[in-house]
Amino acid sequence: MPRNRATAKLAAAVAAALTATALTAATSPQAVAASCADIDVVYATGTNLSGSGTPSNTGPEPVYDALVAALGARITGKALSYYRVNYPASLEPWSASVGNWDLVEHVKSQAVSCPNQVFVLAGYSQGANVVDNAIGVGSDGALVGGPTVAVVPANIEPRVKAVVLYGNPIRGFPTYRQVTGTYQPRTLDDCAAGDPICGGGWDANAHGAYSQPEHSVPAAEFIASRV
Repeated sequence: MPRNRATAKLAAAVAAALTATALTAATSPQAVAASCADIDVVYATGTNLSGSGTPSNTGPEPVYDALVAALGARITGKALSYYRVNYPASLEPWSASVGNWDLVEHVKSQAVSCPNQVFVLAGYSQGANVVDNAIGVGSDGALVGGPTVAVVPANIEPRVKAVVLYGNPIRGFPTYRQVTGTYQPRTLDDCAAGDPICGGGWDANAHGAYSQPEHSVPAAEFIASRV
């Protein structure tokens, strides 16, 4: 298939998926703005961990659960809310773009409803690609990456106090990129030793280790020091 036809086909698939996600969100409790907690933690799950419900962000997620527990033990005196990005987290080429759109729309909605709220963005594996797109780094060309369809607006950017990326695919083959620019000082880009997805290693188990304390605890401490 010629490149321009393939690009047009992908764009159409992204548009259709975004429309479906928007309709699902509009008819689900997730569409309602979360409470105006001091800190809103926005998390994008890894591939095949979203679950099959509606919305599609309800499946068991050990990395998310470990981060929530670690944050609860380290942030006191401030209220936290949590939002799991509503997207397929599948191997479809438009999946990360759908998550990218949902994440940015959530942050924009919260920013209007809760003018004093600050944000933490976190993602695991494909979810890291979702966050990469949302902060303007981009994941197109990376494993389970996709085109950027939305970026956190410049007027909200200062309210994003921390970014945590677990097993970030843009760091690996074939893109070999990292977060640079505005968000770099606020970003913990955690790649486990031997992880083949982000670090070019050969230990398949390493990519599934981010729920362990050696990853969740430093991430929570990193966030706590910035919010």
